[in-house]
Amino acid sequence: MNETTARRLAGFACLAAAVALIVEVPLYFLYDGPPPDSNVLARLLFGILGLTFFIVFAAAFRELVRTVRPAYEWAGSLAFTAGLVYGTVTLVSSGLEGGAVIAADHPIDPTIDVSGTYILYGTIGRVLLALFLVAVGHTLSRTRLLPSWAHRSAFVLAGLNVAFVPSLFFGNEPAHFYAANGWGTTASMGAILSYWLLALGISLCRSAAKSAHRQVTDAPSAAGAARRPA
Repeated sequence: MNETTARRLAGFACLAAAVALIVEVPLYFLYDGPPPDSNVLARLLFGILGLTFFIVFAAAFRELVRTVRPAYEWAGSLAFTAGLVYGTVTLVSSGLEGGAVIAADHPIDPTIDVSGTYILYGTIGRVLLALFLVAVGHTLSRTRLLPSWAHRSAFVLAGLNVAFVPSLFFGNEPAHFYAANGWGTTASMGAILSYWLLALGISLCRSAAKSAHRQVTDAPSAAGAARRPA
């Protein structure tokens, strides 16, 4: 995979993940009490799609780093591994929620009633996402694959995730900002991540277009050099 293809794949996957997650988050705030099954299953479906594209983005990011800056392949691999584990843990949480909703004979609020997801969505998710963001931020700061705002914002977002790690000590009331399953710990951090991914995806797609233009521009020069007698 060449640089342009890797940038394009990473950009499109990042944008797709962002759009799915942006649609998902508001669905958590439509109902005061237990939401209907259709609402829960719809938001889980968007979340599953978003996480799938997120994993594709993480894989494409590693490939981009390996193609352009092989010396930092280890950092790209760390980002991919952390992103894969984060996606897997969150998908497991979604499965637990979805299964509970399907099995229940009355509407339930899975953010409260499915206790197994408290730490998975909360503290565990925050630690894994912080690791992913630190790896991405470090990689971008060293390789300069994107403008400087990308790695700086990754570090800031990682710090925000770390700030929510102790939330497991603060109960299980979703209406409380800092609870283990609170709207600050889960929904707000998901919203911030989705818009960060949107900005990153746009930047990657733009960089892919510049890379393609550069390849087209450099091709005649390379061909001329090849024809020049030694």
